[in-house]
Amino acid sequence: MKREQLKKLMLVTLSSAFVLSCTDLEITESDSIFPETSTGGFDGVNDPGSSVDQLYNDMNGQFGDQANLFALSEVSTDELLVPTRGTDWGDNGIWRTLHSHTWSPSHQYILNTWNQFNQNVFRASEVIDSRSNATAEQVANAKFIRGFSMWVVMDLFGQVPFREVDEGPEISPRVLTRAEAADFVISDLTDAIAGLPVVNANDLAGTQRASKAAAQYMLAKVLLNKHIYTGGTPDTGDMNQVVSLVDEINGAGFDLQEGFFDIFTETADSETIWWRPAAVGNRIWNTLHYNMAPEITGGGWNGFTTLAEFYDMFEGPSDSNVEGGAQEERRGGVPLGGTPFVDNNDDGVDDNVVGGVDNNDDGFIDGSNVGYGFLLGQQYNYNGSKLKTRPGGDLNFTKSLPGLVGNGEDTGIRVIKYNPRHGGFTPHLIIFRYADAHLMKAEAILRGASGGDATALVNELRVLRGATPLGSVTEADLLEERGRELYDEFWRRNDMIRFGQFTRNWEFKDEAAIGDENKNLYPIPVNALLSNPNLVQNPGY
Repeated sequence: MKREQLKKLMLVTLSSAFVLSCTDLEITESDSIFPETSTGGFDGVNDPGSSVDQLYNDMNGQFGDQANLFALSEVSTDELLVPTRGTDWGDNGIWRTLHSHTWSPSHQYILNTWNQFNQNVFRASEVIDSRSNATAEQVANAKFIRGFSMWVVMDLFGQVPFREVDEGPEISPRVLTRAEAADFVISDLTDAIAGLPVVNANDLAGTQRASKAAAQYMLAKVLLNKHIYTGGTPDTGDMNQVVSLVDEINGAGFDLQEGFFDIFTETADSETIWWRPAAVGNRIWNTLHYNMAPEITGGGWNGFTTLAEFYDMFEGPSDSNVEGGAQEERRGGVPLGGTPFVDNNDDGVDDNVVGGVDNNDDGFIDGSNVGYGFLLGQQYNYNGSKLKTRPGGDLNFTKSLPGLVGNGEDTGIRVIKYNPRHGGFTPHLIIFRYADAHLMKAEAILRGASGGDATALVNELRVLRGATPLGSVTEADLLEERGRELYDEFWRRNDMIRFGQFTRNWEFKDEAAIGDENKNLYPIPVNALLSNPNLVQNPGY
């Protein structure tokens, strides 16, 4: 793997994640096997509260990791790619195949994601079973986790194996079709809504776990996509329910908030519906250059970047992105001048940057001054001097890349939503956000629901983010708006499929994959097929 693997493992440990191998495809005993029940049968879990806690803790790693679910959801789109730089980030092509749509059923991240979320489903079912004697709220939490986890499997793979809690390993799990799984998920989330507590916006502790609003958000997400899972066109009743659910979330105080990048700090805000205490470090370090952000020994990992075509969706100058420029707020900007050290309470630490110090007494914070959003062009230290590449040239991030291979240290625009100036390992990763719900409402109205004006809703968000209002909103506009608002937040693949754009061409996609609708589903992992004869490989694999 890359020389930065040690740092990644440290990050994974801090976020309660798991250690994974990039290229080891050897079948192990744990691959695609559900946890076994005892030989005496299932009598319930001993401590359902602890079991629910463990389910949430397991999800910290599943969300915080840069591989697996995040990679399948983001690197497979026009939004992110991981180009090979010399031999770094090569990893036997595991990243390149995702962006080019040339993955295979033996892809390690496909197997990992399949195993993780299927196991979530089984373990949540153990809590839900009446023999566990869980409280109503514990059952509601377990149903939320099971519904979400089954949705992940259904959305990515199109079929869901399901084992009853008292079925032994000698019984092959039955397999739910996509439509059956959708009904199952909707039922679980509906039950969760009834049993989860009401948590209001700005409740930092309360929004750490699922609430009524979180379950309402997830149900709206499933209903918005339901026609993809069942076939046909969007149902007006489903779309009206999406609007109602979003209105109920808004009624609990969740709402749009100005100050886009302030949302991604470890503070309460009106937008965050559900977050997990998973370290945001993978979102930061995987994109920054080796010489950036000395908050971690050795700097960034110099991997993830975006395509010029995705960057060009944002309003602003095409070839520059500096602080104070004419771009919309969500595109961020690169600081050009020096940033003076500010220490009003004389504790030796800068008031505005977590861990910021001035060891050489030059009046500036030590280290690089990482911007927000999309980092393009020359990068700078806090004292205003130019950052350099390891060979000594200017660190000037280019808009274009030569390809998925053959890249230098400074090729590609870097993407920063969580910023190291707020802490390099801050345990505050947002999963559900109200701006997403707001755009889901607009989309539902565009697809036939009553209850408002889609263009007005989109423009409400655009004006808040410093973008020019649109005259009218089309499906293409709405997909782009979701990309601008929700980049780096897990949703791009799901959105592109719903709008029929996941199989279109983009830079560095394999020519044979263009227009291949089979790519809308990932393959069932080879190991899963071997362990469960009820599974059938998805078409095209």
